[in-house]
Amino acid sequence: MARPAPVMVVVYDGLQVWNGFLFPLILTQSSDRAVLPLALTLYRGQFGIDVPATVAAVVLSALPILAVFVLARRQLIAGLTAGFSK
Repeated sequence: MARPAPVMVVVYDGLQVWNGFLFPLILTQSSDRAVLPLALTLYRGQFGIDVPATVAAVVLSALPILAVFVLARRQLIAGLTAGFSK
C-alpha cells in the first residue's frame, strides 16, 4: 500500500536530477564531465547549430526518462491520487 508514494518520489527526483542544468553548469569545470543537458548545449558548431543532429540528440536523451515513466506508470498514478478520495 505504501509502494506508490516512494516510486513517485524516486521518479520525480530522478527527473529533476536528469534535467539539472544550472547546478552542474556551476560545478563542472571541464566539458568531458558535463551532464546530458549541459552537453546538449555544447553540441553546436563554430558558426552555427546543426538542427537535425541537435533534435536527434534531444530525442535520444529523453528516451530513458520515457522508459522509466512507462515502467512506473501505475505506481505514479496511484501515488498522485493516493490522498484524493476517502
